[in-house]
Amino acid sequence: MTLSCRGLLFDLDGTLIDSLPAVDRAWTAWSLRVGLDPSAVLPVIHGRRSLDSVRDLAPRLDSLAEDAWLRARECEDTEGVTVLPGARPLLDSLPPGSWAVVTSGTRDVATARLRAVGIEPPPGSVYGDDVARGKPDALPFRLGAERLGLAPAECVAFEDAPAGLASAVAAGCLVVSVGVPAPGIAVRTTIDRITVAVTQE
Repeated sequence: MTLSCRGLLFDLDGTLIDSLPAVDRAWTAWSLRVGLDPSAVLPVIHGRRSLDSVRDLAPRLDSLAEDAWLRARECEDTEGVTVLPGARPLLDSLPPGSWAVVTSGTRDVATARLRAVGIEPPPGSVYGDDVARGKPDALPFRLGAERLGLAPAECVAFEDAPAGLASAVAAGCLVVSVGVPAPGIAVRTTIDRITVAVTQE
């Protein structure tokens, strides 16, 4: 399968890297710390900014302080974080400046994970703390396209979570749903089964 575009926007966790064990460890520890049941917390946090999840799950707490605690924990714990199949060859094949990461993760957590797997964070990436409204709002992917100097319609977005898929669709990107069923999404595949032709006119 080949897609033609001028830029690519990648979600991070679950799309380029597998960080699920580290994410679950941090959120389990946080849940127990604040008196919540981890089995109720873990299913609802993925694909969203940690600050938004904290506000929803524990509105009585100081959300900024709790988010800072989580961020510190996630920055320190990168054990078991790995690159997903096909991600590194695809990234290595792309022209410089043609791609960026658009993640709900904060800059400190996302860059710690990228560097843990040997990927230098690309310029123009969008982190959860860069936007006033996180996924599923369209703003993260609109900003990602803008930072590449492109319109969203000129970009292909790769996503694995419902909130991220909704964000990319709302922004107007062509969307590749990675590893999950997604009714109405243009392409469903895995990164190691796709060829991307990037034009730089």
